[in-house]
Amino acid sequence: MTGYGLTRRQMSGGGVWLFQIGASSPMAVLAGGIVATYATTGMVATPLTFPLLGIALALLAVGYVSMARNVPHAAPAYALLAHGFGPTAGIIGGALALVFYSCIQMSLYGLVGATLAGLLGGNWIVWAGVLWLAVAICGLLHVSLSAFVVGSVLCVELVVIALFDLAAFSHPAGGAITTAPISPNGLWAPGIGGALALGIAAFIGFDTAPAYSEEVRTSRSITRATTAALIFMPLFYGLSAWALAATVGADRIAAVAADPDAGLPFTVLDDWYGSGLSLLATMLLITSVFVAMLSFHNVLARYAFGMAREGVLPAWLARTGAGGQAEGAPTGGSILQSATALLVVGLFVALGADPITVLFTWLSAAGAIGILLMLVLISAGSIRYYRRGGGTSEGLLVSTVLPSLGVIAGTGVLLVTVANLSSLLGIAGDPVLQAVIPAAVLITVLAGAVWALALRSRRAPVLAEVGRGRPDPLRVLDRRLKDLDV
Repeated sequence: MTGYGLTRRQMSGGGVWLFQIGASSPMAVLAGGIVATYATTGMVATPLTFPLLGIALALLAVGYVSMARNVPHAAPAYALLAHGFGPTAGIIGGALALVFYSCIQMSLYGLVGATLAGLLGGNWIVWAGVLWLAVAICGLLHVSLSAFVVGSVLCVELVVIALFDLAAFSHPAGGAITTAPISPNGLWAPGIGGALALGIAAFIGFDTAPAYSEEVRTSRSITRATTAALIFMPLFYGLSAWALAATVGADRIAAVAADPDAGLPFTVLDDWYGSGLSLLATMLLITSVFVAMLSFHNVLARYAFGMAREGVLPAWLARTGAGGQAEGAPTGGSILQSATALLVVGLFVALGADPITVLFTWLSAAGAIGILLMLVLISAGSIRYYRRGGGTSEGLLVSTVLPSLGVIAGTGVLLVTVANLSSLLGIAGDPVLQAVIPAAVLITVLAGAVWALALRSRRAPVLAEVGRGRPDPLRVLDRRLKDLDV
């Protein structure tokens, strides 16, 4: 292991925000999530589900982000739960993060592989392999280089989606923009549960900011980035969902979205801007998923680094790049995630699993549920942390009231998502399959508890220091000072 840690004070709040929005994959949300929600639920008021979820997740984020400011750590769920409920809870939090962020990241190989195979031909496995190699290489780069890659792609992506919104609202069906999609009365439709369950996937990624807390320039960068993300996501996605219904027609949106030959939203761009922009949007769908894969890869590498630094994982996982373009990158954790993705996706391939209906759908659903549970636990842990005297000057609102509301809201979203699993996965009427994902979450929690018990019996000092191994600036050198003679 090198004598250095992650590169400190290198990321701005804007850089963190790019990783958060990139992880949510805006073009995939528009072309996949929003279209699928209209198609499967038939709910015209789909645009309003995004602000609803945004409010619930904002409440859930208060305790998480405020506590992360006081306990900066590369493996935030691991460290925050350790400070909130004790070291065993910290190990469980680390296990949840490693398993279910991995599920989300690996599910995207199925999506991008199948999409490229459909567009360009060939076997989806080959295309997934190409993207795996690209992510593996970029994951070894200095964080500022990764941010440049993410930011470059994301900016173009957001501009194209904004152009779609402009075209859709400028050419509404029937000559007038319908307000039916933003009418609160539409929220009482039968499909509300499914719409909320599908919508939650659009927000996964806002929670990744605290993983960069050791690399940001100021302690408030994480708070600012997360606040900006939770304002931007619901408004931007809600607006795009409304735009789609406006240009197609509220009375036709469900049927058109369910038609695979309709080509939403690309046909809208094709009609009003020409085939060039439509082709660019299709390409951006691929790069959008790639950016999401890279964003989650970076988070997982930091989790492995943070836990290995404290002896909970093998020491080689705490290695960081020693120079050049890899300087300060968590190379050990990055290599682990690349190897894990290769093995797991390879297993799905060996079993003959469909890349969309099995690899993407099942792993992404499992990831969303596991991460939601993790966030609810952290919010509850933050209440206990502040009650025991943690923090600095947080008032009652931040330390207790809002996190309590967050636990309630987060639990509600979690229960709605679990209740709609059968329809999301297409397994209605099969109780055994319906129990697979909840069972996987429970097994992960139990595995984390067993892991903690093993540490208690064999390496008690390691367990006692869980979540407390943040780098001492007098011992873990800032790389920018490595050539300084004293």
